[in-house]
Amino acid sequence: MVILERDGHLLLCERAGTGYDDGLWCLPSGKVDEGESAIEAAVREAREEVGITINPATLRIVHVMQFRNREGQSRIGWFFAAAEWEGTPVNGEPHKCAGIDWYPSDRVPAETVPYNALGIAHYLKGESVSVHGW
Repeated sequence: MVILERDGHLLLCERAGTGYDDGLWCLPSGKVDEGESAIEAAVREAREEVGITINPATLRIVHVMQFRNREGQSRIGWFFAAAEWEGTPVNGEPHKCAGIDWYPSDRVPAETVPYNALGIAHYLKGESVSVHGW
């Protein structure tokens, strides 16, 4: 997950057309592809989902979360923060996203994917690691 910060606001994407958490807001994110590092995946997902270019050296790892998804499977979420990038964020995947918007970092929508909301809350508290679902 990539936390994009601007003037005290975070960029969120509204999921749509995926069949999973549609209608909920989330951070730009996705799965790590074969042969790809978590950092490379974060850079790629930000480019694909919101059309920006992030220099990997500017990404900061701000939180790691182990959680259980609603199917009970264990997952690891890597939360990276970026305060600088090239380009203007746009909805790069309209077939998966109804839109993007900036929200005050302390007021993310109630309709945010739960583990994203948890990760953002931990990040804002300066907590680097969390475990949820055990």
